[in-house]
Amino acid sequence: MEMPVKYFYVVLGWILWCTFHSTLISITVTEYMKRKLEDGFRFYRLFYNGVSVATLIPLIYYSRMIREASVFCWEGPLAIIRVLLFAVSIYLFVVGGRHYSWAQFSGIAQIRAGRADGSLCECDSFVVSGIHRIIRHPWYLGGMMIVWVENQSVSTILINTVISIYFIVGSILEDRKLVREFGDNYRQYQQTVSMLFPWRWLKAKI
Repeated sequence: MEMPVKYFYVVLGWILWCTFHSTLISITVTEYMKRKLEDGFRFYRLFYNGVSVATLIPLIYYSRMIREASVFCWEGPLAIIRVLLFAVSIYLFVVGGRHYSWAQFSGIAQIRAGRADGSLCECDSFVVSGIHRIIRHPWYLGGMMIVWVENQSVSTILINTVISIYFIVGSILEDRKLVREFGDNYRQYQQTVSMLFPWRWLKAKI
């Protein structure tokens, strides 16, 4: 297979997966499915997670299969930066996860409760604490960081660019959902806390 062709296929695959993944959980689709499925909609989150994982596995396999020699390596002094970035990304996943219900995230809570309303948050009202006082979407930032801390080949650079754009777009779409759910409270939060990179927090500290 010609080198440019395999790059085209892998980039197209990731773009399609990211688009498919976001579309399935979009407000338009979920509201439509809620009307169509009625009581059965409580299984939708579990279905969504299952389809996402099932379609992601072959894409990752193909991405690894075509991977070539690295054009950038985290070596020498850069190895320390790599470790720090990896540690920060794990920290963001851990502290960010404290504010979400894993049962809600997996879809189990919806099945048990017999409904699928509400956000992934543990609470019913909008509450800001911990890492969410610094950035609005720690998981998205952690995801962006963790894909870049491995040694980079041409294919991984292309893939990681698509994934990074997906995380940025995902943050914007997530904000829209939360504005719809929490209204002015979330709009005020947006004005005081940065979306991904803690510019406002750093500015206040400096």
